[in-house]
Amino acid sequence: MVTLIMSVAGSMKTPGPGSESGHHINLAVLLIAGCIIFSCSCENDIATIKALHEEVNMPTQTGVNVEIIYSDSGLVKGKIIAPELKRFSRENDPYYEFPKGLKVLFYDRNGNVESHVQANYALYFEKQELWEARNNVIAKNEKTNEQLFTEHLFWNEKEESIYSDEYTRIINADGTFYGEKGFEARQDLTKWKLKGSKGTVNVKEEPQEQ
Repeated sequence: MVTLIMSVAGSMKTPGPGSESGHHINLAVLLIAGCIIFSCSCENDIATIKALHEEVNMPTQTGVNVEIIYSDSGLVKGKIIAPELKRFSRENDPYYEFPKGLKVLFYDRNGNVESHVQANYALYFEKQELWEARNNVIAKNEKTNEQLFTEHLFWNEKEESIYSDEYTRIINADGTFYGEKGFEARQDLTKWKLKGSKGTVNVKEEPQEQ
């Protein structure tokens, strides 16, 4: 940019020393140069701020092939398995990111897996104790074989509940049911309730008498 200005200034006809118009031209060149330097400075400042912002958003912790165990009074309540984990230490809202997805296993009092949830992407908000799962979310009750499919799901640790506001499909022994506006359920997939529901019920045929 500066080279271009100097080139333009050099191609102009400059009156000799002492000329009033010469002072005007020199002043114009200085003003243009000052504006461009100021502009470059602003651009550099924006680039610096952007770089600092990106640096702040860099993860403070990373891990691969991780396992996280949740226990209460010595009993294992859950396990999280993920190929990759990133922790971001934001002062007011620290969170974990699972960019390659995860699988969460829930255990009963006897240490048996009672249900699981898996997704292609997930976030965990530390202060709220709230999980958010996205993209091809599948939940299954291992005991009843009941399955749930959606694209967006929340898991509230404190309330031990899972829910969604997006289209959801549930398959169980009674049939296939759809929640146009999502669902609510316990984390073990019991006591579920569909929002805007419809579905197909399996009808058992009674054996005919001979």
